[in-house]
Amino acid sequence: MKIIMVGPVYPFKSGISYYTGLMCKGLSKNHEVKVLSYKMQYPKILFKGEQRDSKDDAVVIENVEYRIHTANPLNWISSARYINAQNPDLVIFQWLHPYLAPCFWSMSKMIKSRILFVCHNVFPHERFFLDKRLTKMTLKQGDFFVTHSVSDAEDLKSIVKNPNHKVAVHPAYNFYKIENMSKEEARKKLGIAEEEKILLFFGLIREYKGLKHLLKALPKVREAVKGCKLLVVGDFRNSEAEYRQIIKEEGISDMVSVFGGYTPYSQVEKYFAACDLVVLPYESATQSGVIQIAYSFQKPVLATNVGGLPDVVEDEKTGLIVEPCNAEALADAIERFFKENKTEEFREHIRKEADRFSWDRMTETIESFME
Repeated sequence: MKIIMVGPVYPFKSGISYYTGLMCKGLSKNHEVKVLSYKMQYPKILFKGEQRDSKDDAVVIENVEYRIHTANPLNWISSARYINAQNPDLVIFQWLHPYLAPCFWSMSKMIKSRILFVCHNVFPHERFFLDKRLTKMTLKQGDFFVTHSVSDAEDLKSIVKNPNHKVAVHPAYNFYKIENMSKEEARKKLGIAEEEKILLFFGLIREYKGLKHLLKALPKVREAVKGCKLLVVGDFRNSEAEYRQIIKEEGISDMVSVFGGYTPYSQVEKYFAACDLVVLPYESATQSGVIQIAYSFQKPVLATNVGGLPDVVEDEKTGLIVEPCNAEALADAIERFFKENKTEEFREHIRKEADRFSWDRMTETIESFME
């Protein structure tokens, strides 16, 4: 099968870039795959800071053209014509945000091949006027759909009548283990004592990710779990002062280490290798690649009962699930995890689930549409 994939890849920053690259590698085992990525992804007014990462070349994939300009209608026409000239069996669009709607809608209207939308989020986390209309007009052009959660599938059904869709769990990001670093080695790099109990909050910091609830849980955690500390690793954009104020007000400066800014690919391993428990205190979600990074390091996850998170974190097996926006519930779960010594029990279940999170399973899902 000849496949053209439209989406970001390295050197663009973001988990979606890594996702697209890994999907390309997975499909390339049995199919001819070409990626059309962006020469301009987002205008600077929408994406503050540098969009490209010039440091990490370990995730480079072959057969990529940086062709698409998301704000240039003439480019959309030429890109669609280019795709038609390749005569692919399938075109895969990585759907992430309604900003892409004019570009993707225009291209998909002109493309003659069958189209699959991989919906990372059907609707954006931060909703805005016209987002549903833009999403609907674009996704209606698709022949097939993949979502990573049941909740996202329901959102899809609300705008596309009887979509030919499949729900597939987000595959694992298994390429961050560069040095196969042990917990002891990682903690030495980060200056963390062997006996400390380490929580990790990782990723771009947005309001809906609920970091404030985790911070407010820490005073109670201090009373119950001796030597427990939190690593906050991620880009705050313009909100760091707000979270620093919460840390000060809660009196937990000694419990929190902040590693702000974008985390290059090569620096991810030490944080996951060093921690005991990855925490996702999200207020809302569809799915999260952070869970799959955690699983690649066999790290249990504490997550909230929102969106597709419970589809991936099996309560009492690969981690713990609590209700969202509840600092006390987070504190109680953290206390229980350490006092009942759940690490090895949960790690064993994570190992058993490895095949379900493989890219081979995702390839099979995509192939099944074409049978």
